[in-house]
Order: sequence, then structure tokens, then C-alpha cells
Amino acid sequence: MILSRKVSILIPTRNRAASLKRLLQSLETSASLDGIPLEIIVVNNHSTDATSQVLMEALAEQRRFPIQVLTQSQRGKSWALNLALGRATGSLVLLLDDDVSVDKFCVAEHVAAYRGNKTFDAIQGKVLAGVDPQGHPADMSRLREYNIPMVDHGDACREVRGFTGTNVSFKREVFDKAGLFDTRLGPGGSGFSEDTEYSRRIRETGFKIGYSPKAIVYHELNPERYGSSYNRNVQYRKGVSRSIYRKDSLIFRVLPDLIGNCFRYLAYTATGRRQKAYKTQGRIAKNYGYIAGKVQKQVLQHRRSR
Repeated sequence: MILSRKVSILIPTRNRAASLKRLLQSLETSASLDGIPLEIIVVNNHSTDATSQVLMEALAEQRRFPIQVLTQSQRGKSWALNLALGRATGSLVLLLDDDVSVDKFCVAEHVAAYRGNKTFDAIQGKVLAGVDPQGHPADMSRLREYNIPMVDHGDACREVRGFTGTNVSFKREVFDKAGLFDTRLGPGGSGFSEDTEYSRRIRETGFKIGYSPKAIVYHELNPERYGSSYNRNVQYRKGVSRSIYRKDSLIFRVLPDLIGNCFRYLAYTATGRRQKAYKTQGRIAKNYGYIAGKVQKQVLQHRRSR
């Protein structure tokens, strides 16, 4: 397949019809592209809501950028992304979650980041809080409690160690050399960490990840995600996901980290540092999830060996 100087925008989606519609509408306003062609590839990952209808309507409309719709019956975000990567024809690939809206300069700023620093092979964009279903903005004093994947490394381009898959782009050769996403991980699999694992893998392959503060998306606020109970569950599942691909020592790293976080949580709670306590509570849950994942793996291996 011959790759052109275009940007392929990949959007895996499942049961977020209204959110997907807003994202596609926001992409239509993309500006300052200087003639760079875009293709949008949406992968419907076995949705049971109105997603198919939204995509049919999008295909029937006169749009600035062509949309290709794929269906992935194998449930899982990683499966959907890997299918889209096989169809993408751009030399630059931009991954977007289906519950964000893009700033009109987002795509152009991803492209500009590679031109500005030719050593970067992947670019993490900024992820800011959007609005709730009623159009209300986030309360900045309680930002963590919305449980969205915020990414803000400041106002300058710089190298970063990892990325969040909500808003990230790559040169196509990254996938050619580092491979595809681990289908054991991510939504539909273990729940999380397909992006974290992949960022580790591409660094090990020798690629560099940059950060662009002007490549911005706005993550919608979903009341179903608010609060500490959701946070604990998510962080626990992230810990379980991490146990699949990492080999951190339980005795020398995970348990000391768990104990330290417990003491920090008590200190933050006692001194009224609510947001610090909230974040640390999540770290405790992640430690527990990692331990549980490793123990479960050992139990399964023991049963198979009997």
C-alpha cells in the first residue's frame, strides 16, 4: 500500500452515538491544514445503540473530509485500532477517543509539532475538560473527581515518557517497527493500559514521544464517571491491566509503594488536601489491582500445571 502525505484519523467507537456525532462535527471545523488531506476512519466496535445510524447519516452528508466506516465484531478497543491501522493510508496517524471534541487547530498542531521537532516520532496532545450534558463546564477545584484522562504538561513543546491514547499521533513507521496494539489490553479486554503499554514499547524500539500544548481536545464530562467509587474501580482495573505486561517486584516495589500511599492518604485527609487524597486513593486501588492480577495469574498457572 502506497502511503500519501495525508493524516489518517482513527476513531474506535462503541455505544457512544451522541458523543461520536459531536466529535465528527468538530472535525469538520478543522483549520490551518494548508492543503494537507485528511481521512477519517471510524471503527464501530459492536455497538448496540444508535451508532450505526449516526455513521450512516455521516456517510450520506456532504463533508469536507472523507469518512470510512469499518466494523470490528471482535470486541475491544485494541482490536478496533489494529483494524483501522491496516486500512490507514496516511503517513501520519492520529488516534482520538470517541468522547472528545477537537479544537479547530488540533489536527494542524499535530502536524506542526513534527515539523518543529524532527526528532519526535509520536505526539501527545493536550486533553482538557469539556462540558457536561447540560453544557456546564468543569469545577476546576474538583477536577480530578470527574475522572477523565486529563493531559496538560504545560505550555511548551517537550519530550515526554508516555502518552494517553485519547489524543495522540504517530508517524506511520512507528507501527511498522513497533507492531500493533496488545489485544489483551484496553476496553473490551483487561479494561485499560493499551496506550501505556504501547508507549513503553515504542520507546524501547528507539522512538521519541513529544508533547504539543496546542493540539487540544476537550473531553466530555459524564456524570456516570464522577466520584471516588468510580475512581477506585478504574484504578483497580488499571492495576490489573498493568500486571499483564509489567514485571514490577511485589516485595521491593509494589508493596512499599502501597504502604507509602496509605500513609500519604492519611496525611492528606488529615490536612484537608482533598485533591491530593483523591489521587492517592486511586494509587492505592491501582496497587491492589496489580497485586490481585499477579496472584490470579499465579493461581491459573498452578492449576494448569497440575
